[in-house]
Amino acid sequence: MSLIALLKRIPVDFGMENLKYTTKGKEIALAFVGQGSAGATLLDVGCRDGYFSRLFEKRGFTVTSIDIECKWDKCSVVDANKPLPYPDNSFDRIWCSEVIEHLIDPAKTIAEFRRVLKPGGIAAITTPNSTFWLYSVLRLFGKTPKDVQNKTHIHFFGKSDLQPLSPADSMIYGFFPYLGPRFRISRGVGLLSPTFVFAIRKQA
Repeated sequence: MSLIALLKRIPVDFGMENLKYTTKGKEIALAFVGQGSAGATLLDVGCRDGYFSRLFEKRGFTVTSIDIECKWDKCSVVDANKPLPYPDNSFDRIWCSEVIEHLIDPAKTIAEFRRVLKPGGIAAITTPNSTFWLYSVLRLFGKTPKDVQNKTHIHFFGKSDLQPLSPADSMIYGFFPYLGPRFRISRGVGLLSPTFVFAIRKQA
C-alpha cells in the first residue's frame, strides 16, 4: 500500500475523504448555514451523492442541488465555471464544500454566489489547505499537495490565496487538533488546519 493510500485510511481528521461527511471543517461550515426558516432556499454547489442536500432539507430548506455531473436523482447539471442560471437574490444560503479548488476562476464563481444570494444571505465555503504542516512532512518523501489531493484539483490554496476571495470583514477558520475534541481556530490556520472554512455574507 502506498504512503498516500495509507494516510487516507487513518481515522484521524485531516480533512480527507475517509471522514468526508464528518470532518470538523464541515461542522464549522454547517454552523454558518444554520436552520432553515419557512420558505428558506439553499443552493448546494457540487452536491455529489446528495448527502448534504438531504441534510439541508431536514433542516427546513428548499434545496436546489447542482453539479457538473449528476450522481443522484435530484441533481441538475450546472457548470459552476459559467454564470449560474438563477436570477439575482434567489437563495438564502449557498453550500460549497470542496469545490472551489476544482474551478477555473474561483473569484468569478464567488462573484456569482454574491449575485444569487439574497441580501443578508450566506455562502459557506470549504477548501483544502495546501500549506498544512503535514505537506511539509510529505515533501520529505517527494510528495506534493497535488500528489495527495484529488486529481481534478486545479488550485492548491494557502491562506494568502484565499484572502482576496473573501470579503474584508470575514474570517478564515480552520480547526485543531485532529483527534478527540477539535476546536475552531482563526489564528495559525495556514499551518495547523487541514481545511479552510469561510463564509461570505451578502450585505442587506
